[in-house]
Amino acid sequence: MVAGRRRTEDRTIHTWLTDVFGRDKVAIGMVHVPALPGSPLYDEEGGMALVRERTLADLRALQAAGFDAVMFCNENDRPYVFEVGAETVAAMAAVVGGLREVIAVPFGVDLLWDPKAALAVAHATGAAFVREIFTGAYGSDFGFWNTAPGEALRYRRQIGAANVRILNNIVAEFAAPVAARPIDVVARGAALISLADAICVSGVMTGSVVDRAQLQAVREVLPDTVLFANTGVNESNVGDILAVADGVVVGTSLKVDGITWNRVDEERARKFMASVDAARTPLLSGV
Repeated sequence: MVAGRRRTEDRTIHTWLTDVFGRDKVAIGMVHVPALPGSPLYDEEGGMALVRERTLADLRALQAAGFDAVMFCNENDRPYVFEVGAETVAAMAAVVGGLREVIAVPFGVDLLWDPKAALAVAHATGAAFVREIFTGAYGSDFGFWNTAPGEALRYRRQIGAANVRILNNIVAEFAAPVAARPIDVVARGAALISLADAICVSGVMTGSVVDRAQLQAVREVLPDTVLFANTGVNESNVGDILAVADGVVVGTSLKVDGITWNRVDEERARKFMASVDAARTPLLSGV
């Protein structure tokens, strides 16, 4: 059995999600941090004060809606780079660290598309997990993309961040793999060789729905590994997705008018979590 997932005497499956989040079916809400200093869309007039204000507002909305966890991401630092600058690491750490007294749920960090930077900020701020593309080589909208999971995991060890869980997204958005391999083969390698704590399956770009066949294929080949649907989850499809996956990461469908870059709409977030809770109830009762 893969480490981190266990079966009790009544055959109920439990994962490390129980230890971190207190439940085995988890909803993570995205806090899309506004563009940070140095990126093309950074609001110089509003400055870091505006970044903090908008980040805090989204965090409060997600927590009020009842999300199990949140994840901070520099989603608006478009176009993305494979190695972020010191200014991005510093700004992200300052924003997340400055909100520690307000954060009431477990949280994660994602710095697009730099696994080491994400691990560094996560460790510095006390995050429970990171999400990134840790494995594979891709032709992308941002150029050739070559990962190095061995280097990233060694870096995690070097900085003493072994307790930071790795959510490895194996379907790169805005990109295609250089080598065409079945997703079940990719998933097995990510879990068994690259030591992912969880596998994330995404759609082709931000906000696009996950291919249900891909999600099912990963579940079948890795029944004891934590599995997340990483994009395109909404109030209507979350029940079906949670029947296969252990959790969901959601951002775009929670935003005003369903636009990724807008603020979180607390009413949308509450309705989404109502659907999550409705899906979890029959799962818990064994129906």
